[in-house]
Amino acid sequence: MTTKRYRIATIDGDGIGPEVSQAALRVLKTACGDMLDFDMLDGGAGHYQKTGQVLPEDTFNACREADAILHGAAGLPGVVYPDGTEVGNDLHLRLRFRLDLYANVRPVKLLPGVVSPLRGYEGGGIDYVIVRENTEGLYASRGAGVLLRDEFASDSLVTTRKGTERVAEFAFRLAESRNGALSDGKKRVTVCDKANILRSYAFFRAICDEVHQQHPDVAIDYAYADAITVHMVKRPEFYDVIVAENMFGDIISDLGAATAGGMGISPSGEIGDEHALFQGAHGSAPDIAGQDAASPMATVLSAVMMLRWLNDRHGDPRLAEAADRIETAAGRVLSENIAVPRDLGGNARCSEVAEAICRALG
Repeated sequence: MTTKRYRIATIDGDGIGPEVSQAALRVLKTACGDMLDFDMLDGGAGHYQKTGQVLPEDTFNACREADAILHGAAGLPGVVYPDGTEVGNDLHLRLRFRLDLYANVRPVKLLPGVVSPLRGYEGGGIDYVIVRENTEGLYASRGAGVLLRDEFASDSLVTTRKGTERVAEFAFRLAESRNGALSDGKKRVTVCDKANILRSYAFFRAICDEVHQQHPDVAIDYAYADAITVHMVKRPEFYDVIVAENMFGDIISDLGAATAGGMGISPSGEIGDEHALFQGAHGSAPDIAGQDAASPMATVLSAVMMLRWLNDRHGDPRLAEAADRIETAAGRVLSENIAVPRDLGGNARCSEVAEAICRALG
């Protein structure tokens, strides 16, 4: 019997991107054997400097045809467009919009052995997911804002019924698949907005209410964007799934990552109905590029998300088993102080962390 193989479009990118990407590939190959085929592709700010293209069309076509996309990081200091916006960000933004990756999924989970800056939450006291609407909101105005005579600038916040319905549906279904909030075991979706101030956010909340009617077994909760930053610090155990507009989701997901150990351990997935891209939530950190000093944990955990997403699509238990093994191995490496990366207080190099995870996979 022939077993299915999965094609992974892989873009190393810039800065520490190649290091963390190759570390994650090493772990994936150890855990998955010959299940995955990696298609190494060009793209990023460095490629733009050489060719004038941040996302070559052949790279885009390969990503569109692949089973999933794994990305290292993109962006280099000073590499900007004439309007001052960063070239590197445009790589995954173009993939996001062209492939309609409308749900940005950011797990916030305190792993074994990781010390949280929040006192009293060691030992697994933080475990929730932020779902950020990924194609609308304030960021939909990127490249289309108005700058008038160097005196006035404006960007529009875009909220549509279709865009909000589908990201809300994604959030409620995700909550149905989880075990509920740590504080009370309730499956819950918290709607993060500023519905008390702006009509666009009141509209966002109203549509989430409508979608909630189709998911009666999941509770709904509301939090204004400013207030939720307090609650995420003082009572993170209350949260299960949080859904937010694009910019608010961007901001609060970085705060959540900080409470669980920092950006170097924060995975992310950008998911649509047909395609998905996975990458660590950190940037390209060009100041430490090429030094083998970066933590590969965020990219490795993003690869875990990728395997689980592939299993959801294809019903292949080998993928879920490999994902569980990698997550367990990464947790063991941290909790037993086998190879702790520098951003978590250790001194292990990127390659040493990857090697330790591979040994723990054994």
